[in-house]
Amino acid sequence: MNTMLRKSVLDMRKITMWFLATIAVVVLLFSYRTSTGPDSSPSAETVGGASAPGVETGPGAAAKPGTSRGTVARSGSTTVADGPVVQTKRGNVQVQAHLSGGRITEITPLTVPSTNNRSREINKHAVPQLRTEALAAQSAHIDAVSGATATSEGYTNSLQAALDGAQFKAKP
Repeated sequence: MNTMLRKSVLDMRKITMWFLATIAVVVLLFSYRTSTGPDSSPSAETVGGASAPGVETGPGAAAKPGTSRGTVARSGSTTVADGPVVQTKRGNVQVQAHLSGGRITEITPLTVPSTNNRSREINKHAVPQLRTEALAAQSAHIDAVSGATATSEGYTNSLQAALDGAQFKAKP
């Protein structure tokens, strides 16, 4: 009889441990934040030059989504056009185009998604590649970077709007 009681106590301990482990796993699963959903912040952070080569902080960083329509400033033969803030499922994207002599001379990302490590890692590689392709193409008609589709779409949409606002026509 004594061995039967011990077996019951051991079985109860096993059941209790299994139950507690199951609860712990369920709590951990529900509290885990993935990078596959939309960013939880109201606007994406501005990426500093240290986190992504060729990415600089700019005046559009504080813009709220939907409030910026883009601005154009002309000084002699140089035009600087800010594209609008484009809201993507990963966060906000905004670029600034520098135009001179009928050419795009520089593209500066003002805001890119960077609210989590995965977004920062993706954009560290994608943003410079998008810049290089757009400068080579002299337009916003470029291919999306694999693995950074949302950022690519936001980048090209903001760039195209900046070019349209500046009435830019690429020279053949």
